[in-house]
Amino acid sequence: MSPRTSALPPSIIVLVVLLALGWGSNWPLMKAVMTEMAPLHFRVLCLTAGAVGLFAIARANRLPIRVPRGQWPRLVVITAFNVAAWNVLAVYGVTFMDSGRAAILAYTFPVWGVLLGVWFLREPLTGRRLAGVVLGLLGMLLLLGEEVRAVGRSPTGALLLVASAICWAISTAIMKRWPVSLPTTSFTGWQMFLALLPITAGALVFEKGSFSPFGLSTLPLMGLIYNALVSSIFCNWAWIKIATHAPISVSSLSTLMIPIVGVFSGMLVLGERPQWSDFAALVLVVGAVAVVLMPQRRAAGLRD
Repeated sequence: MSPRTSALPPSIIVLVVLLALGWGSNWPLMKAVMTEMAPLHFRVLCLTAGAVGLFAIARANRLPIRVPRGQWPRLVVITAFNVAAWNVLAVYGVTFMDSGRAAILAYTFPVWGVLLGVWFLREPLTGRRLAGVVLGLLGMLLLLGEEVRAVGRSPTGALLLVASAICWAISTAIMKRWPVSLPTTSFTGWQMFLALLPITAGALVFEKGSFSPFGLSTLPLMGLIYNALVSSIFCNWAWIKIATHAPISVSSLSTLMIPIVGVFSGMLVLGERPQWSDFAALVLVVGAVAVVLMPQRRAAGLRD
């Protein structure tokens, strides 16, 4: 991708849309799973499926898996923020409030992403990116609406979700500043595997219950399968692909569609009723994404 353009290649734009649908629809399913399974137990199963699946795909496609010499420290730091901290903070945060509103708080990530891009990576804050931030924030503020009172009743959940957003932004900035020389599939697989170690330890020490999915009822079981196959494997791979091939201020703004999908998925799966603010926010956030992704010039496609 040329550094002189803020437009994303068509292949990445397709991933942005699929990621929004995949991760956005995951929020109510994740909440459903945790009605019957402890949060960290749930994450252990998902990370295991993700690591096994991604390494299998890498091996089948004969992609390099060995971490280059001297790059283990950055891989561990990226994993700590991008997968370990995110998974723990978000999975506990969503238990305190509605899944759609939890997604909104978690996806304040673009704000931190743009700020880190300007400060840490010296990326230019163009008018288009600033307009995307403003439109996206207006959409999220609309969606919060009366939920501000709910957040006030549950400050722990709100703090956990905002912290998860900040950790996500930090990891993305580190990936851009100190990249790991691996294909996207292997890179993502290593993050899943490394995060699995402390999260498994936490599940064994701090939680009770079984790791077996066979005692789950229908919706939680479907949610677990979806998380293991779609969210853990494809969505994490797609995000790493986007994050490593686009400026952080662009890639972070591209995630603004995810909480919108999350809110409307919550309505469909959990029976929440739409309000005027939900529809108004949809218009604003889609506008924000359109402003950022609108091509200014033709960009070459990406490989791997």
